[in-house]
Amino acid sequence: MQTLIYFLFVVMALSGVISSSQADLKLNYYAETCPKAEKIVLDYVHEHIPNAPTLAATFIRMHFHDCFVRGCDASVLLNFTSSSGNQTEKTAVPNQTLRGFGFIDSVKSLIEAECPGVVSCADIIALVARDSIVVTGGPYWKVPTGRRDGTISNASEALANIPAPNFNFSALQTSFVNKGLDLKDLVLLSGAHTIGIAHCPAFTSRLYNFSGIPGKEDPSLDSEYAENLKEKKCKSINDNTTIVEMDPGSFRTFDLSYYSLLLKRRGLFESDSALTKNSITLSYIKKLLQGSLQDFFQEFALSMEKMGSIQVLTGSAGEIRKHCAFVNS
Repeated sequence: MQTLIYFLFVVMALSGVISSSQADLKLNYYAETCPKAEKIVLDYVHEHIPNAPTLAATFIRMHFHDCFVRGCDASVLLNFTSSSGNQTEKTAVPNQTLRGFGFIDSVKSLIEAECPGVVSCADIIALVARDSIVVTGGPYWKVPTGRRDGTISNASEALANIPAPNFNFSALQTSFVNKGLDLKDLVLLSGAHTIGIAHCPAFTSRLYNFSGIPGKEDPSLDSEYAENLKEKKCKSINDNTTIVEMDPGSFRTFDLSYYSLLLKRRGLFESDSALTKNSITLSYIKKLLQGSLQDFFQEFALSMEKMGSIQVLTGSAGEIRKHCAFVNS
């Protein structure tokens, strides 16, 4: 009982932090200082994402990874800070497969040409993530702006804060609670796995070395699906190059297929499978599948709005970087 009370206290306290931060953000924050900013982002996304639609999954992942480390402050974009000794978040294992940094830099350059030193890289990530998902047929969510950029980026913090694909339910719950997010947010944000791809090292232990036992397969993984992964995709535990669709047959479409696969024991990651092993998260999954796609979009939007407000820097905190990959000199 004491543990439950403590858990609820932590959730309430962290939720208060997020609410306070969110109050400092507002829609159309740049209406007077850079009125064309959001249109510049949207136009660039509309011009380029249709030719590279898989980047939509990349940018929502980038946004997620950024917000889970020091809050949504664009620290994931930094190449070097004096405090990190060049071991920035980019170099951490969870971020080594991130891409699209050049895309963000291009958007930043366009906005800097319009209004120098006004729009943060953190806001650009948030806007690009949303607009990329929308232009590829996914949900729309509100993106209040006014974030400022951080000046610290450490690989060790990324490794410690970004939920890993081999997390069990307890680890996932703790990770999300620490950011002021609840179990419903966990289920909904995991739904972003309905698009995109993964590299074999993120899950091959489930196929070849489960629980550290050579040759053992994760019994919670559908055997037919596991066999298909081994025969046609990741043919050895040492395969570091092959990519696999996270939502086979539907990985370009933002839909409910991901949740259907979870109930068939075909979630690619252990962290996906973990969502079915708790009665609360399992009930959320079933409720989503009983509802409409539009219901899912609306719920997903609310969780994205919460996530985008985690520990944001506002006011005089942080800075507005001139270049997203470097702190201002």
